[in-house]
Amino acid sequence: MNTGKENYTHKRLVVVGSSNTDMVIKTDYLPRPGETVLGGTFFMNPGGKGANQAVAAARLGVSVSLVCKTGNDIFGHQSHQLFEEEGIDTSFVFSDIRNPSGVALIMVDANGENCIVVASGANANLMPKDLEKAEEVIDNSDIVLMQLEVPLETVEYVARVASAKSKKVILNPAPAQNLSGELLSNLFLITPNETEAEMLSGIPIRDMDSAREAAKEICRLGVENVVITLGSKGALVYGGGEFTEVKAFKVKAVDTTAAGDVFNGALCAALLEGQSLTDAVLFACKAASISVTRNGAQESAPYRNEIGLLMHNI
Repeated sequence: MNTGKENYTHKRLVVVGSSNTDMVIKTDYLPRPGETVLGGTFFMNPGGKGANQAVAAARLGVSVSLVCKTGNDIFGHQSHQLFEEEGIDTSFVFSDIRNPSGVALIMVDANGENCIVVASGANANLMPKDLEKAEEVIDNSDIVLMQLEVPLETVEYVARVASAKSKKVILNPAPAQNLSGELLSNLFLITPNETEAEMLSGIPIRDMDSAREAAKEICRLGVENVVITLGSKGALVYGGGEFTEVKAFKVKAVDTTAAGDVFNGALCAALLEGQSLTDAVLFACKAASISVTRNGAQESAPYRNEIGLLMHNI
């Protein structure tokens, strides 16, 4: 079977982030506070933003090293095995003997929208001292991709070290939180969604004009390039003082759980191949569009040949 997983570049991606096990319930609608809803199917999937992004990039032919921390439990052991099956370098998947693996509880409604609560577990114990052990893999990387499901001090440490080594540091600032000017100044690219962009910029996003103002403000804070993801509306790219709007592909959404993670993994894959930022965002939108038509997190990530077929099937 052709999985489309051939190597398309000799360049290397390092993903520093979280690994979780997702426990998912499908339901007609998401409950309000205090409300109990009788749901449908329950299933468990490997997840966590770091792991999701690593798998998404690996399936697109990228050489990926994942730096994360799991518990010394069945969830951690299963995650490690799955990473190896995806061809991901697990040399720096650390095992935490004191804390359990991270777990996410996810509800998905009939329209594919979701809400998520995460118990971080071992993810919260991925510390700068762990990354000191992984500095060699950063030395050998071309892009370092991170998110915010691990301690912020670790993200800041990696950004500082990688930027000093002239690596391209990309941050997916999720879940949303306030970030220091020092961290932002060490980033080649940041990829917030609308909510995250509002928090970073202080500008409410109501339309494309306000999204442009938010992107400008984020760049003024020190980031070199900004891509604001806009869900079904696509993405706004801002770099070199110029804006580009990239339209999303119209598909029937089933589950949006890992769409942002697939977007970021695919974006890195395209940049590593030498694509321009705008072309890389278009490629990432294609990958994310495929992912929302499938259930689950990591298993929703497409292979290279599937992205090539997308335009023929829409």
